[in-house]
Amino acid sequence: MSIASPPIVRRAPAAPRWWADLGGLAAGTSLLVVTALWVSDGGVQALSDGSFALAAGQITGLWAADLLLLQVLLMARVPIVERAFGQDRLARWHRWVGFSSFWLMVTHIVLITIGYGSLVRFVQTFWELTVDYPGMLLAVAGSALLVLVVVTSLRAARRRLRYESWHLLHLYAYLGVGLALPHQLWTGQDFLASPAATVYWWTLYAVSAGAVVAYRIGLPAWRNWRHRLVVSHVAVEGPGLTSVYLSGRELDRLPVRAGQFFQWRFLDGPGWSRSHPYSLSATPHGGLLRITVKDLGDGSARVARLSPGTKALVEGPYGKLTSETYAGGPVTMLACGIGVTPLLSLLGELPYGPGEATLIYRARSEAEIAFRYELEWFAARRGVRVVYLLGRRAQRESWLPAQYADHADAAALTEIAPYVARSDVYICGPEVWAEAARAAARQAGTPAERVHTELFSW
Repeated sequence: MSIASPPIVRRAPAAPRWWADLGGLAAGTSLLVVTALWVSDGGVQALSDGSFALAAGQITGLWAADLLLLQVLLMARVPIVERAFGQDRLARWHRWVGFSSFWLMVTHIVLITIGYGSLVRFVQTFWELTVDYPGMLLAVAGSALLVLVVVTSLRAARRRLRYESWHLLHLYAYLGVGLALPHQLWTGQDFLASPAATVYWWTLYAVSAGAVVAYRIGLPAWRNWRHRLVVSHVAVEGPGLTSVYLSGRELDRLPVRAGQFFQWRFLDGPGWSRSHPYSLSATPHGGLLRITVKDLGDGSARVARLSPGTKALVEGPYGKLTSETYAGGPVTMLACGIGVTPLLSLLGELPYGPGEATLIYRARSEAEIAFRYELEWFAARRGVRVVYLLGRRAQRESWLPAQYADHADAAALTEIAPYVARSDVYICGPEVWAEAARAAARQAGTPAERVHTELFSW
């Protein structure tokens, strides 16, 4: 079987641990720099001189602009940033930064409008500012797009939207930022008050725009031209589960690791422009890549109908659920549903010894267990303990099924994998389930730096 062969793919270098600390420090420093520039331009004095609304509106606008550009950088898929922080942490920061910048932007609009007029004349003043000041019509249009993105990012709205619709709407954030910020360069005195301010803001704009062009457009275009992925063949793995095998050029030079995922587009007709995140479900080799897709009704059903020779476009690889932090010793894996795919890929790459690896596989029924043959191969050839937990979900937030819901989460994990406290723990599944599994591992004594997660959420 191909899973027994050693991977020969070029691996991306691991990001140094200090990159994560440096990145957080740089983000905090940028807000301090913005505040210092505002103070040097008389912002504090304006607060005490009776221009409170205008001065407060200026600083909230500056913070909003800084965070919006930071948001763009978080969305730019810069490889070293992805490897340093991981998708889960970036997703949390992306959400926090997005909502923070949005509410600062709203506060800025309200305070500036009141500062130039009054609360009584709010609507009239807002209209006058919009039509009379350069760039304000663009800013209003950009702000409206950002409102659309924020509203559709709320959990209640996301549950009602198809993934493709949500993803398309989310891309309008780029256009919203592009339209909302230029008016500050044209009319905002804080952007032009000093050479230092001008240099800072133009540099931040250039870095943000450059990152998007380089890593969301340039790098994917280069990799797709170089590797030219096409569908080799398609195989049914179980009810609603389909594996797609892909061939291409120089795949040994594609810097992908077991456990990572790509954003995939298949050129098979209408809808090809909408991308979907699919993880590798086998250890990557120089000859073929394999992904496995569950039919969730969001466009994934078309994967089962792909024909050999269909061209594929990819962005990535992304994800930090890899072996780069593994130093040897026991391994405990927890998978829920289709979350087994990246963990199966990792099983083929991690150099654990016989009896050192346990895979706990959560599924609703026997029929939904995927890759049983390959899991049996790992059990027989590499001594992996495979434990199936079947049945409907518990009525509480737990990684256990309902039939074991009376057990404590951490105690059950320790009973199944007695060495979990000294293991590297890999978790992949839906967000709520994965968070419960992570909490159980931590309560069982596993150090935080040895718990690795990938959440299936959007």
